[in-house]
Amino acid sequence: MKKAILGKKIGMTQIFLADGRLVPVTVVEAGPCKVTQVKTAQTDGYEAVQVGFDELSEQRAKKLLNKPELGHFKKAEVAPTRYLREFRFEDISSYKVGDEIKCDVFAEGDKIDVSGISKGHGYTGPIQR
Repeated sequence: MKKAILGKKIGMTQIFLADGRLVPVTVVEAGPCKVTQVKTAQTDGYEAVQVGFDELSEQRAKKLLNKPELGHFKKAEVAPTRYLREFRFEDISSYKVGDEIKCDVFAEGDKIDVSGISKGHGYTGPIQR
């Protein structure tokens, strides 16, 4: 079964393993994610779940989002979020608009695949270096 959640990198730290080795680890704030839309084959032509992450305040949402995006959140009766992504699952019948997806969908020992977006700086030149 496919599982998915959104998150953002908080920083780096280190932990000690049981045998005494020091291992660098990345700290990720994962979830909770709100389901903003459930797409079905009848309405959209494919099945997917649209989730939002990183809730915004009302004032911040007015500044960062346009009117169609604000209307999308208002229709779903969900607070505006900074990030919207779609995930295609085998079975979307268990998801309803407004549900929260938390980290408890994962169990200890699960293999996960993480992808991220790098922040590019272009050709900065010798002064910034």
